[in-house]
Amino acid sequence: MPAASSIKTLVVDDQLTMRSLVRNGLNQLGITQIEEAVDGEDAFRKILQRPVNLVISDFNMPKLDGLMLLRALRTHEPTRQVAFIMLTGRADNDLVQRAAQFGVNNYLVKPFTVATLKSKIEQVFGALT
Repeated sequence: MPAASSIKTLVVDDQLTMRSLVRNGLNQLGITQIEEAVDGEDAFRKILQRPVNLVISDFNMPKLDGLMLLRALRTHEPTRQVAFIMLTGRADNDLVQRAAQFGVNNYLVKPFTVATLKSKIEQVFGALT
């Protein structure tokens, strides 16, 4: 049962509005150690510099999309165990299957509520305290 305040999180989305919505939701849950990245390349670089416990990443982004970011994290030994929640506006079967192949931990479909965000995080980490 992790303390929400101990979960270091990286929010990855090319849209500032969506990053703000996720950050606000995380703050309401007590998760306050939050970094942001504008795309998968930026995220991977930041994770290598400052490791995190959780990545919440959009799927559809320029440069390196969420699926390729997930794949990069899973094939790089120091980041292999980072929890990964895919944030997407489309939960089609192809995306779900490919993300599952790469080891996604959970999905969050836009639009979402804080209660849904909490549920998805707790399914990965257990109950937040």
